[in-house]
Amino acid sequence: MEFSVKSGSPEKQRSACVVVGVFEPRRLSPVAEQLDKISDGYLSSLLRRGDLEGKPGQMLLLHQVPGVLSERVLLVGCGKERELDERQYKQIINKTITTLNETGSMEAVCFLTELHVKGRDTYWKVRQAVETTKAGLYSFDQFKTNKAEPRRPLRKLVFNVPTRRELTIGERAITHGLAVAKGVRICRDVANMPPNVCNPAYLASQARRLADAYDNISTKVIGEQEMAELGMNSYLAVARGSENEAMMAIIEYKGNGDAKPIVLVGKGLTFDSGGISIKPAEGMDEMKYDMGGAASVLGTMHALAQLQLPINVIGVLAGCENMPGGNAYRPGDILTTMSGQTVEVLNTDAEGRLVLCDALTYVDRYDPETVIDVATLTGACIIALGHHTSGLLANHNPLAHELLNASEQAGDRAWRLPLFDEYQEQLESPFADMTNLGGRPAGTITAAAFLSRFTKKYNWAHLDIAGTAWKSGKDKGSTGRPVPLLTQFLLNRAGVADVEDKE
Repeated sequence: MEFSVKSGSPEKQRSACVVVGVFEPRRLSPVAEQLDKISDGYLSSLLRRGDLEGKPGQMLLLHQVPGVLSERVLLVGCGKERELDERQYKQIINKTITTLNETGSMEAVCFLTELHVKGRDTYWKVRQAVETTKAGLYSFDQFKTNKAEPRRPLRKLVFNVPTRRELTIGERAITHGLAVAKGVRICRDVANMPPNVCNPAYLASQARRLADAYDNISTKVIGEQEMAELGMNSYLAVARGSENEAMMAIIEYKGNGDAKPIVLVGKGLTFDSGGISIKPAEGMDEMKYDMGGAASVLGTMHALAQLQLPINVIGVLAGCENMPGGNAYRPGDILTTMSGQTVEVLNTDAEGRLVLCDALTYVDRYDPETVIDVATLTGACIIALGHHTSGLLANHNPLAHELLNASEQAGDRAWRLPLFDEYQEQLESPFADMTNLGGRPAGTITAAAFLSRFTKKYNWAHLDIAGTAWKSGKDKGSTGRPVPLLTQFLLNRAGVADVEDKE
């Protein structure tokens, strides 16, 4: 799929299709008015007849419009002009791309990027159009024997910007959008893999492949023998019930000499049965997505590599599988973590924090500037925030604000929850330094409170993506989140974030 930007009038476009907007009630956008003028009122006459109301997502494909050089004109309903917000804009783009892909228009010039979206500039509109297009065309059919493909799929999309001076802004937006889209695709592909394919060794192999592709990336993999030597007994305990060896892949990206690195740690439970505290059978197939954190870190590292940002970043994929077995760890066990702190296991299904705590201790050796862990950690986060918003907790206010700002910029939203000392009391154990479960109240917060005990030496944030990493039901599959948020955070840290469109 090829993307580009241009600045031109719609009547001069020679293309398979020109895409323009129509507002409610039956009101042409300024660009559509230009086409209406050269077609002697052809478009406005259709609207008067009631062919299109202009409601969000309505589509009307026209062929051989008088006076128009392009073969087709696609009229897109955009709702009420003053109510066009970012969510509706992305929905309109998605519906447009689906329509174009089904109508045989192999190329199109899209003028929807000229619409006024509340609070958003040209950079945002072009970048989101790229990301939304790529997401809308995504499919995971590697295991299907019959692959359905469009006869004449959309191959080229040109976004129009209002003025020539905004071409540079648009080009940068495409560059950033394509990098994010690639990261999202990698994340989705890896997360959607079945657990008999995507195990900890598979995750490690994906990390090695990334290092093979870029000179400034190196990868090392730590297996169970080295974990034992390091004292990562908590991580190893979770893996004991599985035939698949735990592997922690460390991807090191060098873009800025000896500068302190930003470290991203992803929970990589390639399958989580719950262990001896086994989960209910219904929906357990979705526990292949419990490595969504590691998949998003891998995707973000791909986006970073494509952008070649001038920063140092380390991505950690904490690969593991939680299974019941004769050697599985048990409720009641007391584990000594890599940090030396001890944990009483109350529930073997609260395993993600037991893997992450050792990984978070390990990364201290890199003297990190910042550490962010990403994990499908708690069902409680879904109860608190649903499936639209990731949970954010942090021990450093400026870092939390940076991530929230990046989430708004990227349209990949997060919401901060408190991490007050009072919540630590729920982790008290009569036999060890702490338990691995704080009870039902504030489950997302107590999970983060547990992790915070291992992150006192650096600025740290925790993203709970249990509700946002995948969808269930008929749309079952990985979402690729929070790759857009993390990539935006890195763009901001590198100082090459969005270019403001100041008119």
